[in-house]
Amino acid sequence: MYYNGIYHLFYQYNPKGSVWGNIVWAHAVSRDLINWKNLEHALYPSKPFDKFGCWSGSATVVPGKGPVILYTGITDKNNTQVQCYAAPEDLSDPYLRKWVKPDSINPILVADKGVNGSAFRDPTTGWWSKDGHWRMLVGSRRKRRGIAYLYRSKDFVKWIRAKHPIHSAAATGMWECPDFYPVSLKGKEGLDTTDEGNHVKHVLKNSLDVTRFEYYTLGTYFPNKDRYIPENTSEDGWGGLRYDYGNFYASKSFFDPSRNRRILWGWANESDTKEDDVNKGWAGIQAIPRTLWLDPTGKQLVQWPVEELNGLRGKEVNMNNHKLEKGQYVEVGGITAAQADVEVSFSFSSLDKAEAYDPSWSNAQDLCAQKGSKLQGGVGPFGLLTLASEKLEEFTPVFFRIFKAPNKHVVLLCSDARSSSLKSNLYKPAFAGFVDVDLTTKKLSLRSLIDHSVVESFGEGGKTNILSRVYPQLAVTNEAHLFVFNNGTEPITVENLKAWSMKSADIN
Repeated sequence: MYYNGIYHLFYQYNPKGSVWGNIVWAHAVSRDLINWKNLEHALYPSKPFDKFGCWSGSATVVPGKGPVILYTGITDKNNTQVQCYAAPEDLSDPYLRKWVKPDSINPILVADKGVNGSAFRDPTTGWWSKDGHWRMLVGSRRKRRGIAYLYRSKDFVKWIRAKHPIHSAAATGMWECPDFYPVSLKGKEGLDTTDEGNHVKHVLKNSLDVTRFEYYTLGTYFPNKDRYIPENTSEDGWGGLRYDYGNFYASKSFFDPSRNRRILWGWANESDTKEDDVNKGWAGIQAIPRTLWLDPTGKQLVQWPVEELNGLRGKEVNMNNHKLEKGQYVEVGGITAAQADVEVSFSFSSLDKAEAYDPSWSNAQDLCAQKGSKLQGGVGPFGLLTLASEKLEEFTPVFFRIFKAPNKHVVLLCSDARSSSLKSNLYKPAFAGFVDVDLTTKKLSLRSLIDHSVVESFGEGGKTNILSRVYPQLAVTNEAHLFVFNNGTEPITVENLKAWSMKSADIN
C-alpha cells in the first residue's frame, strides 16, 4: 500500500519461530521499496473473531476514511474463517503503527448458506463502481471448483454477497489470495483498482492451494452484471499463464499513485528442510517488487524489477560481441557473483539447427527436466551459469533453448536447480516456462538478480519470469562465480552483457 508518501508492506509472519503457525500481520515501511524499517505488528490475534490467527487480506485507501485493512480471522480450531475490518488508530502517525479492530462491526462477513466456511479467505483490495457501491472478492472453493465470491457495500462495512461468483473454474481447487485489477490497453502506466471502461482489460489472478502455483487470466469485467469473462487466449486452469514459473506464491499487486504504476509483490518460500530453517532462524522472502503492465500483444502481462533497485548497483563489468562455440563457458569476473544484477542480450545467425519440437511437450517444466543444460542441443542451451563453484561442482543454469515446430519456433526458458548444491534433502526442481517471442531479430535477452539463495530471472524483457531458491555449499560469498555458456551446435554471440555487484538493502 502507498499512503502519504510511504510504502507499507504487511506480511504473514510467525513471531515464535521459522515454521508456519501463530500467524500475525508484520508491518514494514519504506520510501523507496528497497530499504525498509520494521515496525510493531499491525495485526495479531486479540479478539474472538481472530483468536486462532490473522490470515491474509488486503489494504484499501477509502476516501474519507483513509486506509482500511480487510483480513481473514480464524475463529476456532476447525479453521472457521471470517472476514474482519481494521483501521489505523491515529491517521496523523505517518507510519500507521497501531491498528484497531472495532468490536461493533467485526466480523464484517461470515460464510452464509452455500459457502464453505473453512475455505473462505483472503479478501481483495476494494474498488468503487459508478453505481455507488464498493466491491471486493473473497477466495473459496466448492468441492474441486475454485471460486471468487463478489461482495458489495455502500460504506465498506456492511457487505452483501452477489447472486453469483464473479468467476469460478472447475477442477482448480481452492483459490487463495485472489487479485483483481485493471490494466491499460496501451503503455506501461498502471491504473487505480477502480478504473474501468473500454480502455482497460482486467486481470484475475488466483493462488492455487493444491499445486502451490498461481495462474492468471486476462478478460473483460462487466460491472452491471458483476461478471468477469476471461479471454480464450490462455487456459483458465492449472496450465494457465503465470506471473512467475518458479517459486512465487501468494502474490499481491497494488497501484502506486506516486509514479502511476502497478507493483507486484510475491512470496518465495524455502526449498530446504524445516531443520535448516530453524537453524538459520528465518524462512521465506519477498521477491524484488516488480512493475507490471500489459504486453503490446494484449495476450499476457510483462514484469520488470522496480527501477529503484538500480540504486543498489555498485561496480559494473561488461562483455561485448563475445562468440561462444559449442561447449564453451566464459567467466564474468570482477563482481560479487553471489550478489549481482546481470543483463545480457544473446544473438545467433541461424535457426536452422533448432531441435524438432514434439507437440506432446506441453509442460515446460517437464521439458526442462528432460533436456537440461548439460544435454547438447542445436540452438541452445545458452545463457548464464549462476552461483557456480570454480570447477562447476555446483551451478544454477538459467538458459534458453529453441525448438522448431511445424509453423513456428518454440522458445523455452529454464532455471534448473538440480545442479545447484551438493547438499541433500533439498527441493531442486527444473523450473521453466515458454516465451512468446518473435525471433525475426535472432536475439533473446535475459536479466538475472542473484542474491545468495535466490536467482530471480526475467526472460525477454519480463515476458517469462522464474524465481529459484538454491542453497549451494561451495558457491557461497566470495567462492561464487558467474559464467556465460553455450551448449548448442549453433554459435551464440554475447552481444552485450552488463553485470553489477549489488550493495545490500538497508533493512532494520
